[in-house]
Parts: sequence; structure tokens; C-alpha cells
Amino acid sequence: MSTTHLPTADPARTARLRDALLRAAFTADGLLELLGAPAYAALARSETVPALRATRGDGPLETLVRLFLLQQSVARARAAAALPLEDCLADGWLLPDPADAEQVRAGVDVRPYSGPEGQDWWIVSDLGCAVGGAGGIGGDSGGPAGVPRSELVLGVGGASTTLAGITVRKPVGRALDLGTGSGIQALHAAGHADRVTATDLNPRALHFARLTLALSGAPEPDLRQGSLFEPVAGETFDLIVSNPPFVISPGARLTYRDGGMGGDDLCRTLVEQAADRLNEGGYCQLLANWQHVEGEDWRERLSSWVPRGCDAWIVQREVQDVAQYAELWLRDAGDHRTSPQEYAARYDAWLAEFEARRTKGVGFGWITLRRTGSQRPSVIAEEWPHPVEQPLGETVRAHFERQDFLRTHDDAALLATRFRLADEVVQEQVGLPGAEDPEHVVLRQNRGMRRATKVDTVGAGFAGVCDGTLPAGRILDAIAQLVDEDPVLLRDRTPEAIRMLVEQGFLAPAGS
Repeated sequence: MSTTHLPTADPARTARLRDALLRAAFTADGLLELLGAPAYAALARSETVPALRATRGDGPLETLVRLFLLQQSVARARAAAALPLEDCLADGWLLPDPADAEQVRAGVDVRPYSGPEGQDWWIVSDLGCAVGGAGGIGGDSGGPAGVPRSELVLGVGGASTTLAGITVRKPVGRALDLGTGSGIQALHAAGHADRVTATDLNPRALHFARLTLALSGAPEPDLRQGSLFEPVAGETFDLIVSNPPFVISPGARLTYRDGGMGGDDLCRTLVEQAADRLNEGGYCQLLANWQHVEGEDWRERLSSWVPRGCDAWIVQREVQDVAQYAELWLRDAGDHRTSPQEYAARYDAWLAEFEARRTKGVGFGWITLRRTGSQRPSVIAEEWPHPVEQPLGETVRAHFERQDFLRTHDDAALLATRFRLADEVVQEQVGLPGAEDPEHVVLRQNRGMRRATKVDTVGAGFAGVCDGTLPAGRILDAIAQLVDEDPVLLRDRTPEAIRMLVEQGFLAPAGS
């Protein structure tokens, strides 16, 4: 695997390039203003015609969009007005156009990306490898400059931003980005970790990660080549993040997506081995695909992966049948543009693989582990396909803190606790018009996971007065008087409902 034709990141010259990008407003906000929302959204789908129409001017921003995002050659004089041309040619960000000595072209894809606090960052990846394009990634003959498709490094996509959004962003000592790709997660981690280690099986990916962090002004991470946890054997971390090659496929044609293990074994191995690489209280967060195996409950199957000493929260966001799944990844590879016979043969190979593994569907979602050492671990696997509000990192952190609370509070301690209603929870009453009482009451969150849950009138009344001033037991005693119910019986039957409201984030202990 070669990195000789990729740009270098000379510190002084890279700083001058970054300054030029900022001056030209080659940023996420600048692109949106120049292109407009429809062309900006189309570009994210790798549809370039709207952006080409929007960049017919000759200003520096139009020039940079044409070079780095649309892969168009531009005149040297035009490039020199937007960039430190000689620096870019010396380091390989730009290359002479072999067809016209008066033109230059981009050597890599440089894509503006907005950090969580509005930082202007840039993600560097292979040309023509934007994620989510309608045509898939190049043919089997190779990507840019004849690079084999198995070595291509993709840029930012929906999976990358999803993982960045769910990651817990508390300050940590050491963070690991396992399977770093173009370095997006390592770039995020550099903002709150003292030391960042980034690993990848593909040496070209490590080079791209170095470019991404250098161009974005972040410290260079500790870059190591190797598979899974092999490059960090014997080391532990406070945070591990991974957007691994989780696609369940027959074979391993594409390094960026195919893990090279059978079925979902790669994701299972990551989960099972994570505990030994986590410090106490540390998080491991990853995206994954998993098989829905005939005759098995997917929740029980994934829960069995969780190592001892770890709490886990597994959220299934989507399920596809095997035909949908195969078609998605055949298009990703560009196989729909091959001959009908070749496409059919590859499609058949995917279905044969699933049949052999008794796989009836494939789930996609998030897996978060936290090392606690508890003898009573909390392992929750649930399906939640509904819209959520990103970023969710704080929601994830709060989920595990609530598990700690529930684990250490029996019913008596629960009734002695003061609770507060979470922010932006609303109550909906459902019933026939004009009826004296509702058929049921729904509490709905407008933030975070945006859950909704049915409660009875006692539960609704209890949640409504939880402002942190009275213990839960005192509130139930007052409700018992209002509804003319035995307070002892009400105290006996209500803790289970309170636990559910705490677990799902509708209630939180006051002061937390």
C-alpha cells in the first residue's frame, strides 16, 4: 500500500493553506451561503450539477469549490488568487493538469466541516470518495491515480456524523479512534482528550488522518497501523470510538466497509474485547451492523456480547431485510453499473451468504459500553427508529448516570429521593371528545431521544409536581389523599413506575 502520491503536511505551509481557506470562506457556512440549500444538499449526495451552476464566478470561494469538491481543473492564475499555489504544488494538495500545463487540479478531496462549537475544520479524503453518492465508488480498476479500491479512504458521511454526535464529550486523558479512516473521530477527540491514538489497517487512512488534523489545526495524533486492538495491546483508554468496517458481506473487497470476518463477528469482537482496553468509568462507543438470525432474539444475542464489568446501551435504529441490505451495498460499490450478469452474480452471492447464516435481516445502530466493575451490570438493548435530537453525547452520559442511581437505590431510597421533571417534557391526553377522563396520558420528550410513554393519572400527576422540593413519598401521600387511595398501597405499587420514568429520562434526581 503506497502513500507516496498523497500530500505532505509541512507545518508552515499547511498553516498558510488553512489561512487561505478561511480568507476565502471555504467553510461549511461559506459553502451554504454560496451554493444555497438545494445545491449544498445535492453536493452531500455527490450530485454536482447544482454546485457547478452556482460556481460560475471567478472568486476565490468558487475556485476552491471547483478544485476540491467538484474535481474540476482551473487555471493556474485563478488558483494562485485563491491559494498559496507554490506551497500547494510542493506538498501535493494541487497537481499539474497532465492535459494542460496552464491548469491545476486537486490531489485530494478537501471538504469543509463544522466542529461542535462552530470550529472550521476540513476533512481530507480520496477524490471521488464522498459518502452517499448516487454512482457508488469507482470501478474495480481502482480509484484516483490508480489506487486499488480496497485502499480507498472515504470522507465524512452520515455514519461519521452520527458517531460524533452520540459520543460522550467529557474531558479525558487518553482517547482511541479505532479504524480512523480520514480522521474525523480523532479530530473531535482532540478537542477534549489529552492524548489521541488513531489506528487503521490501511496506512493510507493514517496518512489522511494526519492531513485532516493538520489542516484543521489540531495536534497530530499517535498514529498506528494494525487491526482491531492489536496496535494498542496492553494499553487502556478513557474513551474508545469506532466507526468500523461493519458491513456484513460475502468476502472483503473494500477495506473501508468490509471487516474481513464472517457475518457480524467483527463488531462482536470489538465489543467483547473492549473491556480490557477501558479504564474504570471509560466509554466505548461504536456503530455496528448485526444479524437478525432466524429463531433468535436480536436483543438477547447482542446482550450476550457485552463483557463482564460493563454497562451497555444498545440502540437499534433501523432494520433492513436481506434483499434491501444487499442492494444498498451493491450500489455503494458501483456494482449496479457493471454488466447485468455480473451484478446478478454478486447479488446472488450476498443472498447465499445470508441463507447460510440463517440471517433474515440486518440491524443498524449504536453500541455504548461503560466500564463500571459492577456486579449488577445494566444491559439495555432496545429498538428506537424514531427521530432524535443530535448531539446526544450528554444524553448518553446521563443515561449511564441514571443506571448508577437506580442500581444503588432500593424502593425505600427511591421514595426518599427528590426528583425533577426533565426539561421540555409535555403531557398529552388521549380520549374521546367530551369524555370526563382521558383514556390514557402520554408524557413526551422534546429533547434528546424524544421518547414518549404512557402513564396513568397517578404517574402523570406525580411527574407534574416533581420540581425537586419534595421527596417522592411525600408527593405520593398527597396524591393518595386527592384520589382517596390508601397511601401505603400507593407507595407499594408506584416505585416500579418511578423507576421506568427515571430510566427513560423523564425524571432525574434533583441536583443531578
